[in-house]
Amino acid sequence: MAGTGKGPACRGLETSSLNYFIMVSALITEEDRIRKNTSDESNLRIDKAIYQAIDNYRGKTAGEIRKRLKKLDKEWDIERVLMLNASVLALTGTLLAAKKNKKWFALPAIVTSFLAQHAIQGWCPPLPLFRKFGVRTAHEIDAEKYALLELLERKGELKIY
Repeated sequence: MAGTGKGPACRGLETSSLNYFIMVSALITEEDRIRKNTSDESNLRIDKAIYQAIDNYRGKTAGEIRKRLKKLDKEWDIERVLMLNASVLALTGTLLAAKKNKKWFALPAIVTSFLAQHAIQGWCPPLPLFRKFGVRTAHEIDAEKYALLELLERKGELKIY
């Protein structure tokens, strides 16, 4: 599985980046049900983006790192994206059923059953699509944050950003 730290995700990184790779890999846990239900290809693409971002920010100023941390605080995780997707589709189906045709009530029924399936199993039909687009889990976002905070600490610039 991608994100374990035992595969090709670390290839191409500078040796000094391997410490961050190991730290981030430990934060992106195997127990994450979203990652378990995501293709290895999508997980690997997301992992590589995290490692490359961390590697890129090693040479940046503390101010640039803080700016990135603030941006990460605003990033939507997969759970939030799935909830918004479900609510928009359910509302749309309800409105269409009220205005156009009662058959549109099937849309909210299907969408809410997908949301229930996600709550129970950690998978639903839109999940692979959103993951392919690079939508990350909260753990993946946090892993990048913690690595950037470690960079700030190593620069002696760790304070509330």
